[in-house]
Amino acid sequence: MIYRSEARRIAAEIQRVNGRVLHVYFGNIGVQLLPLLRNSPVPVIVSFHGADAGVDMNRRAYRNAAQEMFGLARLVLARSEALAQRLAEMGCPREKIRIQRTGIPLLRFRFWARLAPEDGAWRFFQACRLIPKKGLQNALRAFARFTETYPLATFTIAGEGPLLAELTALALELGVAERVRFTGFLAHGPLLEELSMAHVFLHPSETGPDGNQEGVPNSMLEAMSTGLPVVATRHGGIPEAVDDGVSGFLVAEHDPEALAQAMLKIAKAPARYPALGAAAAKAVAERFEQGKQTEVLERCYAEAAEM
Repeated sequence: MIYRSEARRIAAEIQRVNGRVLHVYFGNIGVQLLPLLRNSPVPVIVSFHGADAGVDMNRRAYRNAAQEMFGLARLVLARSEALAQRLAEMGCPREKIRIQRTGIPLLRFRFWARLAPEDGAWRFFQACRLIPKKGLQNALRAFARFTETYPLATFTIAGEGPLLAELTALALELGVAERVRFTGFLAHGPLLEELSMAHVFLHPSETGPDGNQEGVPNSMLEAMSTGLPVVATRHGGIPEAVDDGVSGFLVAEHDPEALAQAMLKIAKAPARYPALGAAAAKAVAERFEQGKQTEVLERCYAEAAEM
């Protein structure tokens, strides 16, 4: 936690700029700022995004501090209904929780219609940190199973993280190393180029060994907004974005065979493929468009300021 002297300094700065609301952007940061929250000169909002609503909650001191933070906050924002439920289970009063979803700038991730590849060269794509909760090992296993039917398929993984060496070795072990490409982190332009070439976005998230879970993955929403159907897991807030059988397919966590079967289901019904992508883009536009979510956030600010 910050020192009381730091809390006093931040509080003085809030007053100097005539601040009306203090927005703490991650739940774990709210715990670190408890000395400030105890004496904040303005109402406090704390927003949770996924990983910050599970990690360290098995530690009594942290759990107690989180519950004090819930008591001090005027409003608590969650990125998904699933995350809101988790916060309630952690002790946050349900009447304080508001859903404020990730806002996707649709002008930066424009929709374009795609057709299924006639030669069976399906291109799968996943963009994320290379960490356990992203389900990358199962994505590779499912892809290897898929190539038994469609040997021209490729899988591109964009991102950096501690699992790179392990994933590279696994691709080699599975016999698909020549069909799997690791690009590292991609800036916006190269990311759009990869999305434009892809046919399906994979995101088989799973709860990490430390309790780390997703909210609704931004990279998945960005891919959907461009018209990519998704194959993912019933994890966290993902089912609130992906309608199973409409904009993609959802399977259970830790099940690479079910993941592969969902991928094959898309490939074996090419006439249906364009409708899946169109539905994915429509879902993001209706539920996650940035302007609409900015309005939700502004209403939360006004509500907290008036309390």
